[in-house]
Amino acid sequence: MSYFEARNITKRYDAHLALDNVSIDVPEQSIFGLLGPNGAGKTTLIRIINQITGPDEGEIFIGNEKLSQKHVDKIGYLPEERGLYKKMKVGEQALYLAQLKGLSKTDALKKLKYWFEKFEIQAWWNRKVEELSKGMQQKVQFIVTIIHDPTLLIFDEPFSGFDPINVNLLKDEILNLKQNGATIIFSTHNMASVEELCDNIALINKSKKILEGRVKDIKTKYKTNTYAIDFDGFTGEARSLLPAGFSLLNETSDEEMRQIIVGLPTQSTQNELLNAVMSKVNIHAFKEIIPTMNDIFIKTVNESGNFSEIS
Repeated sequence: MSYFEARNITKRYDAHLALDNVSIDVPEQSIFGLLGPNGAGKTTLIRIINQITGPDEGEIFIGNEKLSQKHVDKIGYLPEERGLYKKMKVGEQALYLAQLKGLSKTDALKKLKYWFEKFEIQAWWNRKVEELSKGMQQKVQFIVTIIHDPTLLIFDEPFSGFDPINVNLLKDEILNLKQNGATIIFSTHNMASVEELCDNIALINKSKKILEGRVKDIKTKYKTNTYAIDFDGFTGEARSLLPAGFSLLNETSDEEMRQIIVGLPTQSTQNELLNAVMSKVNIHAFKEIIPTMNDIFIKTVNESGNFSEIS
């Protein structure tokens, strides 16, 4: 069941076509990766969802209702460009922003106390924002993004500026938000995070959607029937290990181990490869090589043309 849906969204800025008939369907209580090179149209779609601008054509739906002003309180948006007032005190600003999202002062203080303690930043309550590190500022902005318990969350490069420990902290919180019922749109160039967090993705390039689906299904679709074998106990030509029709794609070795990358012909199975090799070598590892989301991203965007480098 979908919670968010964009139907045939088109947006033009003078002669520039920012989005060209783009549709996405985000399942309820899932994490959806909105991917694409710089300038692909992702930010335009996010601005439309947040009603900062409107589409020229198409419609947005949240919970089967057409997007309207009443949905503002259901959305939490963490932009890539952070926007805290640097001269204000941290607690004063967090309280102000929480009340803007509809919380009473009492409820806002209670929730902020919980989150400031959880993120171990309570000592910064009376310090000015400009005194905080970039990562600390982003913790504050993350808190004010989720403080009103929105049902739709949009995170745009949420891990930018965080060290690995705090990245893991934020990942855990995003997964907790999903577990507690939130639907999340996650925009990033970090494909490792996409593989770790996202259930589904859509890839936009040059204003068009060029790929959409479950992460697991997409990775299966792009498999190349390629396997890696680590072995020892054989000093001959690696190609001689393989049955007819199997391709030796790469070979590496060190003092203790050799590895070969093998491409299987159509209709052949991994068992045929294993049976041919097992009698001649000592196998230490055998695994299928599954393409990463980074590999798929680059391949798909390059095939669609006009690739912009990931920043």
